[in-house]
Parts: sequence; structure tokens; C-alpha cells
Amino acid sequence: MPDAVPAAHVTGAGDHVHRHRPGSARAALSSADFRRMWLGSFASSIGMWMQNVVLPAYVFDRTGKASLVGLLVFAQLGPLLVLSIPGGVIADRFDRRRWLVSMQLVQAAFSVLLGVVTSFDASIAVLFAMALGVGIGNSLRAPAWSSILPSLVHRDDLSGAISLNSTMINGSRVVGPMLVAVLTAWGVTAAQIFMINGAMSVFVIAAILSVALPAPVISAERGLRQFTAGIRTARADRVVGVMLFGIFTFSLISLPYVGLFAAVADLNFGIDPQSPTYNWLYATWGLGACVGGLSISTVFVGIDKRKLVVWGFAAFAATLAGFALVRSPLPAFVIGFLLGAAYFGTTTSMLTVMQSRLDEATRGRVMALWFMGFGGTVAIGNLVFGPVVDAIGARWVMLGGALWAVVLARTCDVRRFEHGATSAPDPHERRDDDVANARSATAYDEHGVSAGD
Repeated sequence: MPDAVPAAHVTGAGDHVHRHRPGSARAALSSADFRRMWLGSFASSIGMWMQNVVLPAYVFDRTGKASLVGLLVFAQLGPLLVLSIPGGVIADRFDRRRWLVSMQLVQAAFSVLLGVVTSFDASIAVLFAMALGVGIGNSLRAPAWSSILPSLVHRDDLSGAISLNSTMINGSRVVGPMLVAVLTAWGVTAAQIFMINGAMSVFVIAAILSVALPAPVISAERGLRQFTAGIRTARADRVVGVMLFGIFTFSLISLPYVGLFAAVADLNFGIDPQSPTYNWLYATWGLGACVGGLSISTVFVGIDKRKLVVWGFAAFAATLAGFALVRSPLPAFVIGFLLGAAYFGTTTSMLTVMQSRLDEATRGRVMALWFMGFGGTVAIGNLVFGPVVDAIGARWVMLGGALWAVVLARTCDVRRFEHGATSAPDPHERRDDDVANARSATAYDEHGVSAGD
């Protein structure tokens, strides 16, 4: 029988009572607004991942160069490095509904244009320009999207919401490539898939327009201080700072294989990026990531998320090393599934630890730093390591990433410097001594997290 919650859970959508275990996936899904947003985003994300799996493979097939695939990834994710902080400021100060709809329309428009220019065999430079447009829309949208997620569920159910969001992202990675495999067998072209992605944005736009979103909590900051609130919060709260350091360096050093997946499949396993086998390999890896993200709010819901971060990095190191060393498709499918699970189980745990310590006034700006690390730094990693893969292959790049994950398993163990840590504390509660130590650096709200001023 599910555990009963002790009191009503008040969310951005109003009073809400559920009788599920706090922090579980069922608890988060009991919120009607969260459910609508989750389903709408899931449908839209399927289209985006159809595009994400087809576009790098299309460029690699035309050019045969991993370095150009890396440049493409940089064009799409690089704007996160520049525009995430302005996007975070907008998320914390303006109407999030209008902003989210506007940026979703920008992404949809550039996806449709990408389909149009691809149908005319446009130059690679034009394709990069279209990918850049999609990336700009995404980088300005992402902080606002991440900011509304906690407002749709009770704070105690945040880990369930984050886990389900990870599941949605990675479920799309499974369904998207599967649909690509089916559609291409029916003669659907890359250009048409890009257009389908643009059309599927209607689902998330409809969801945004249908839910009640609370107004942002606006701080009194003005001028440049509103752009540095996220950095000040990370400096004041050591746990937040360590999670951001972890995701920045993890994305840079350990995750280049994600953007260069087509090159890895071709060079390491002899799988043609235009073949159905490649789509199924990508879907298998995505299925593992889906399972890893969902496990945080189901199988591991009662385990300290700080501990799961350490376990996750260790598992990722082992599976990435295995993925680097195998040379045939069958073991690549098996290890790829486990690699995906370790990858998103780790990042979901990291995000849960960090999000549980943020307040509404600065959440968007701190999350902007997360997206700079998780998305923008991946773009730099692909730009740097793409030519390395061209020169020496993918094996040593992935082994280096595995080694760095071992380092992060120690570096990101935040239990080492949190006073009096117990074996399995509630990740949503901050202990009094931690709050007191943090308050010596800055002002905190009733949750014991920085108000950013």
C-alpha cells in the first residue's frame, strides 16, 4: 500500500493531496498540470530526437568526418554557453508561458526550414545555420522550462518530477530512433523527418497553454547583479557548486561520445549510420538512459541521491570503458544499454540533489548554469574531440572519459563535507548546521537556500 502524505501538498496549480510515497513518480504524476506538461513535452521530444538522431548521421554520411559532426553539435548546443544566463534572467523575471511558447515556435520554424533546405541538398554551412537557429531557441527556452517544473509539484515530490522528466527525455530517445527506422523503411526522407519534428511542437505548445503557471518570484536585483545570481548561489552553497563543477567537466571530457555516436558506431562497431542497425543501437542506448532516469524515482526512491551520484559515476566509468573496448555490434548493444542507464541515472541524481537546494527567485539562473554545463560544454567537447576521433579513433577518447568519471566519483561525493551526514537522509531536507554555515555567506529563504541577494 502506498504511503500516505502527512498533509496537503500545495503546488503551483493549487491545493493537491495525494497518498503516494513522497518523491515517487506516482506522486508527481498525481498532479494534473504536471501530467499534461509531461505528456505534451514527451510527444514533442519524440520529434526532436527523431531529428537529433537523423541530422548527425546525415552530415556524417555526406562528409565522412567526425570533426564536422562535432561542429554541427556545437552549432546546435553552443548557444547554451552564451544565452543560458540571459534565458535564466528572463525565466526569473517575465511571463514564462509567453516566453516558452515564443521560443518553442522559434525552434519549430527552424526545424521546418532545416527540412526545406535539406530537400534541396543545401550546403553543410546552410544546415549548420538552421541547426544554430534551433539551438538559439532551445538555449533561451531551457531555463524557463526547468524553472516551471518544480512549481507543478510539491517540493517533496521534486525527485519524482525530475526523474520523470529524465524518463521523458530518454523515452524520446528510444521512440524517436524506432520511428525513424520505421519511417525510413517506408521511404520517408531526412528532410521530411525534420519537418515532422517542427509540426510536433504543437503538442508541447498546447500543454503550456492549458496549465496554470505561477508568476515568477522576482527579486529586487537590478543591473548586472541579476545576471550573476546563479554564480553567487553556487559559490555560497558548496553542494550546488560541486554539482555544477561535476556536470561541466563530465560533459566536456566524458560525454563527447554522445554527439559523436554516429562516428563511434561506424569506427568501433562497423555499423553504417544510415542503417536500421544504427537506429536500433541508438534506441537501445536511449532505452538504457530511460530506465536509468526512471529508476531514481522508483527502484532507488528511498536511497540517498548523494550516494547514487557516486555509484553512478563508478558504473558509468566501467560501462564507457567497455563500450570503448568492444569491437562488434552484439556486445555494443548490451553494454550500450548499461551505459545509457549509468549516464542518466547519474545526471538525474545530480540534478535532484542540486534542485532540492534552490529557491524560486534564482532557480532559473542557477539552472542556466546547469544547461551551460550539460548542453553547452558537450558542444565544446565534440568540437575538441571530433578531430581527435578522426586522427586516432574513438577508443582512446572514450577511455579518457571513463577515467575522468572515476575522478568525479570521488570529487562529487558531497557527503564528505556535509556535517553529520547519515546513511540515508532525506535529500529534500537541509540540516540545521548546513543552513547555519551557508547563511554566514549570504541571505537564505525559509527553505535554507539562497535568495540570491
